[in-house]
Amino acid sequence: MPEPVRIAIIGHAFMGAAHAHAWRTAPRFFDLPRQPEATLLVGRDEARTQAAADRLGIPEIATDWRSAVTRPDIDVVDICTPGDTHAAIAEAALAAGKHVLCEKPLANSVAEAESMAAAAAQAAQRGVRTFCGFSYRRTPALALARRFVEEGRLGEIRHVRAQYLQDWLSDADAPLTWRLDKETAGSGALGDIGAHSVDAAQWVSGQHIEGVSALMHTFVTSRPVSGSSQGLGGAGDLSGERGPVTVDDAAAFTARFSGGAVGVFEATRFALGRRNANRLEINGNKGSVAFDFERMNQLEYFDGADPQEAQGFRTIHVTDAVHPYTDHWWPVGHGLGYGDLFVHQVADVLTALDTEEPARPDFQEALDVQRVLHAVEASAADASRYTPVAR
Repeated sequence: MPEPVRIAIIGHAFMGAAHAHAWRTAPRFFDLPRQPEATLLVGRDEARTQAAADRLGIPEIATDWRSAVTRPDIDVVDICTPGDTHAAIAEAALAAGKHVLCEKPLANSVAEAESMAAAAAQAAQRGVRTFCGFSYRRTPALALARRFVEEGRLGEIRHVRAQYLQDWLSDADAPLTWRLDKETAGSGALGDIGAHSVDAAQWVSGQHIEGVSALMHTFVTSRPVSGSSQGLGGAGDLSGERGPVTVDDAAAFTARFSGGAVGVFEATRFALGRRNANRLEINGNKGSVAFDFERMNQLEYFDGADPQEAQGFRTIHVTDAVHPYTDHWWPVGHGLGYGDLFVHQVADVLTALDTEEPARPDFQEALDVQRVLHAVEASAADASRYTPVAR
């Protein structure tokens, strides 16, 4: 039997739990070249980390990530922490010869992302691989949309339209969490969810964003510093202190793409009633595709070659064995869920580690997204002036 791949997961909240589930589940559905073992869970608070490890079935814990990245029995360091820690952990892990999977966005600044990408390029010469967790790429319907673009079914791409709409901050008295602190998170809706839209739009269309004109806005400028958490939000303590919100609540921008397409993007956590509406529509001169993660097992497809009397968007239920990833799961018609995207990510990571195929998205691709985010912030700070993406 081949040696297992042993993983240290850094962080045990929302993303840490999603990743732990995926490392455990992937070998039960995918025929993998090596078996993953989630060996170590790292968190700052010993009691909370131990409770999470017990719940997630991880045998060991640590409270210092530095000890984790140098352990000789660890093969992959999986970074599920806030963005302000990504660069230090990733670069130390790469220097120690560990493969790295890092959650998005890659970092809190272009400078940090460039440093990480440079470290990744050096490590690659020693056979060390990097991956960035743009998990929505692993949605079968979105992967099918990319396939349609690659096959030329949409023809010349003219429009890219992306929205990511959530509502978990709509309550002005929801508590002040780390996602609302620029020092920790880097940005708000832009980096947290808009980064997914940028990556998906470039990946599916096959084009790069070359320049943007943007605005960003904060609707609620202070929030209770304490309270009870629930999901991403919660209930703030109205009798206590309020602290400043230092990130954007919403971001919107137009974009020019390298292949001639024009784009419109919107990211907000204030769209009341929209729980996780991650949407992408692409229009070409031969056809169109439209996707909404709230109906994640469906892809809308318009074929301009249909006779006029039969034209219209058709709904493809992306659950058949011929669709991306779905042949590893359930019979046709039995849909997948959010956690399954991370299972697909694990399968792709382990397959890439065993082959010469490129590891995508790697740190270089994630750096490209970071540069777009930086251009959006620069444009918004300069009266929405058109700002090229520096590469």
